[in-house]
Amino acid sequence: MPRRHRLSALVLAHVLVGLLAGVFVGVLVDAARPAPAAAHDATTKAHATVTGTGPDVRAVLDLEYDLLMKSAWLYAEAYDAKERTEQLRQLKINHDAVIDYVTRRFAVTYDDAPCTPTPAGDADVRERAKVAFAVVTLDYDCAGEGPGQHAISSALFPDAESFVHSTETLVGYRLDGTTGSAVLTAASPTLRIGERRAAHQVGEFFLLGAEHLLSGLDHIFFLLALLIGARRLRDVIVTASAFTVAHSITFLLAAMGVVDVPAAIVEPVIAVSIIVVAVANLLGRGEERAGRWRLPVVFAFGLVHGLGFASALDIDESGSWGLLLSLLSFNVGIEVTQLVIIAVLFPLLTLLRRTSAARWVTVAMSAPIVAVSLYWCVDRVTLPF
Repeated sequence: MPRRHRLSALVLAHVLVGLLAGVFVGVLVDAARPAPAAAHDATTKAHATVTGTGPDVRAVLDLEYDLLMKSAWLYAEAYDAKERTEQLRQLKINHDAVIDYVTRRFAVTYDDAPCTPTPAGDADVRERAKVAFAVVTLDYDCAGEGPGQHAISSALFPDAESFVHSTETLVGYRLDGTTGSAVLTAASPTLRIGERRAAHQVGEFFLLGAEHLLSGLDHIFFLLALLIGARRLRDVIVTASAFTVAHSITFLLAAMGVVDVPAAIVEPVIAVSIIVVAVANLLGRGEERAGRWRLPVVFAFGLVHGLGFASALDIDESGSWGLLLSLLSFNVGIEVTQLVIIAVLFPLLTLLRRTSAARWVTVAMSAPIVAVSLYWCVDRVTLPF
């Protein structure tokens, strides 16, 4: 290789290794911060299920617990609560403040007339990916008779509150004889049932899938570890195809409630999958030997990653088959983003392998992946005591 190209490749190697080192340090710094601050440096997703067979409807909202308590301007005693029993107690004590906040930020109308919300019992708490979410149920009394049109609006956790940014509200609905789903954002906060076309729904969930892959460092690390170990374009195509087929199967099954595996199992196994592939790169397995184990291992771990992708939507209510378009769009968003990452990184890694520093680059890139994944694995294991 000409000296100029060799120097360029070495510079590129240092850049890629530097980026991985930066991510490693970032994960460790993030781990050292208090949990609420670490969670709210970025964003959150609110979940809403709205159902009804006439004018009146019921909305079940899942909202990140500590963020909800902060947004309702409650004291640290409320939003710092960590045990479920104490969280339930705080929700009961602060019932009026919580309901006031939610009903000001989430609204339902019928033929453009506001529906009157009434809380249906006390709020509950459930866990999503090791984060506590408050479950608030509201019954909306909507004036009117006969066929009409509902509209759902969400302004939950806006940027102006400064706790999070770019909040998305994922809405699943069975209203006005229609079943579907939508993503409400600050730029598009209102859903009029029956007005959004299928193309709009496809675009929303395609972008949501792309965003989920890009924001999920564990999935990107797994993909990067696979690329580091691949030597030929054919290897990349076969490996990526196996991973795609596997996680597509479990994603669709889990998102529609056919398969239900607790996050306490899925998340540690995802971390283990990254460690296995990255350690294989460090051990420098021969290409022939690697070919025998890589495909079945990638397929098996792909099944687990699909369960992780499904947790981003958490659509598991009865009738989810009607949400198939949203699920497929979300999955396609993941696949296209994955292909873009491969198209960008594989040629660069191929260039680096042609230099004398090829082995050093493999070790320098794989070691941080193993270190971060080991931390994730330990952090995600729920200890029984």
